[in-house]
Amino acid sequence: MADKKKRRKATNSEDEDSDGQRVQPFKKRLKQDTVILSSLRKLTESIRSDESTDKKTLTLSDLDLSSTCREVADLNLSSVQDAIERLVIRITQSILSGSGFSFDVPARGNANQLYVPQLDRIVLKDKTSLRPYANVSTVRKTTITTRILQLVHQLCLKNIHVTKRDLFYTDVKLFQDQAQSDAVLDDVSCMLGCTRSSLNVVAAEKGIVVGRIIFSDNGDMIDCTKMGMGGKAIPPNIDRVGDMQSDALFILLVEKDAAYMRLAEDRFYNRFPCIIVTAKGQPDVATRLFLKKMKTELKLPVLALVDSDPYGLKILSVYGCGSKNMSYDSANLTTPDIKWLGVRPSDLDKYKIPEQCRLPMTEQDIKTGKDMLEEDFVKKNSGWVDELTLMVKTKQKAEIQALSSFGFQYLTEVYLPLKLQQEDWL
Repeated sequence: MADKKKRRKATNSEDEDSDGQRVQPFKKRLKQDTVILSSLRKLTESIRSDESTDKKTLTLSDLDLSSTCREVADLNLSSVQDAIERLVIRITQSILSGSGFSFDVPARGNANQLYVPQLDRIVLKDKTSLRPYANVSTVRKTTITTRILQLVHQLCLKNIHVTKRDLFYTDVKLFQDQAQSDAVLDDVSCMLGCTRSSLNVVAAEKGIVVGRIIFSDNGDMIDCTKMGMGGKAIPPNIDRVGDMQSDALFILLVEKDAAYMRLAEDRFYNRFPCIIVTAKGQPDVATRLFLKKMKTELKLPVLALVDSDPYGLKILSVYGCGSKNMSYDSANLTTPDIKWLGVRPSDLDKYKIPEQCRLPMTEQDIKTGKDMLEEDFVKKNSGWVDELTLMVKTKQKAEIQALSSFGFQYLTEVYLPLKLQQEDWL
């Protein structure tokens, strides 16, 4: 009992200044910024050293999986146009021969997905399904597929980009809901063997970036240290982006807009040279492509800050291993070796997050957590398994904003600096 009191007294003294006034928890453990920056430089140098060695990037062919799995490639407009025209000629011949017509569409359901540990990403297997026009259950989807092919062909001829929303509004009566035209657009991408961006159809701007990076956007040089709190919107068509320059030591990937705003307003990237990027929740294609491009060209470590809940880890896994919905393009969309910085389930007790700031997990949360524990990409990382197991066991979750209970700037002044100092990432 006496030992417990001593420990409690020692812990309390850490959180008080010389006058006995309460200070931010663990702030006294922080070393000088120069010490933290020194360890960050070592991390960056080790990443660059690893990537400078002549290690060949593994492909499906190297693993003898090219015959059983499929991947798409970046194609220029003339190649996409040729692929559509060849497909239409085959359909025409089939109709003239009296066989009607159908599309052979790659199946993108869960059963046709495969996690490849050597690549550390999800890929699409080669199973396909027939989508005949002369069938009541598939006639509408076949019609939508034909219409999408026609619209993409027009884009190739005109050499212009449109958003997915623009595409939907070209034929609202047929598509009825944008989710339907979006899904068929991915089917078309798979059928033609090209990335979705090769179709010149992009999503509306969503992701933003701020911090120590300069790049060209369609010929204009953008300095992201001079973008204010709002940052620079990530261009929806990544082919506009080039000439990346940076003196950053790492990339900080943030799940939520609120945490991003705190980091941007406090100019965290000046104290610890970094590039801060967010997709404001579920990652979009443009942000995933931009992150991959930064990681590849700048050769920087990527540290992730997400909520301590199953969906935070799910978002992190989409950036790192890919999504099942777009597994056909995982080679272009995934960023390997993202390190989970926080907020982790073990942090709730470690940083003494108040009970009132912790949220009870719903039954759906617990189910999602247990389902993730069965995923191969989670099993591969023992640290992820331990953290997720702890989350499911305690049935508690917390948002990044729970750190604000110690002060609005606790995230930037104590939590993240201490995490970086201790090299506390998975």
